Amino acid sequence: MIFGFNTSAPLLDEASEAWLFDVFHWLHTHCPVARPATETGLVFPDNAHFPGRETSIEGMAALIFSQVKSYAGIDSLPTQLLDEQGEGRVLPGNDQEQSPSLPDATPPLTFHYHSHTLNDPQVLIASFAHQIAFQRLSRLSEPPPGGDENRPHTAELLAVCMGFGVIMANTANTRKIRSCGSCSGPAVERESFLSQYDMTYALAVDAALHGLSVNTATCQLKNSLRPFYKKVHKTLGRAQLPAGRQLAALQQTFSPSMSKG
Repeated sequence: MIFGFNTSAPLLDEASEAWLFDVFHWLHTHCPVARPATETGLVFPDNAHFPGRETSIEGMAALIFSQVKSYAGIDSLPTQLLDEQGEGRVLPGNDQEQSPSLPDATPPLTFHYHSHTLNDPQVLIASFAHQIAFQRLSRLSEPPPGGDENRPHTAELLAVCMGFGVIMANTANTRKIRSCGSCSGPAVERESFLSQYDMTYALAVDAALHGLSVNTATCQLKNSLRPFYKKVHKTLGRAQLPAGRQLAALQQTFSPSMSKG
């Protein structure tokens, strides 16, 4: 499989680009998803997209999870949310039409979170989006490009297609730091399968497919990734380059109406 992207290179190599575009083709064929009903079709890590507060850790995690469920189009499904101790609550689905890609399940679909991720809610949002994407992929009999071992990596790209690309890029490659006597505690992190450059590249492809401007896609992308995003954007726009040809081929088979909520 090809997922070991070179994070030190200015752009992804052609083989890695080809794998990424293969995954986009595969996802649009086998796992089309509804776009969030936001102004841009993207979900941003701000109070406008995630309003409200709760007084407890459990309550705040449940609030954020319910909002992610809504953006992901699965708020009709009953789910169970557990913390790292295995404690939590069942969140019943609402009365909306059931998601076709995630049929009703008994017992409820189970999702997990670590309480310390509430120190950086963006990490928690990304973790929930990835878990939802993985649940979707786990119900498909057709393996993604590269085989079943690629499902966690493919799920990160599916989360981008679900509108969480900015958040997935911002939180990729966050490494755990063990606490010591002079430290405040472990760094907020999520399990990451693709690098921040992989995810930023995927965000640029997704934005190009939906006709989003650079400013729209990068307004809440972390500063260190914006130059890379702009370079990818320019590369995708050059039809003589492999990436430009790959994007053109993908655009021929993709219609934004496929992913409208």
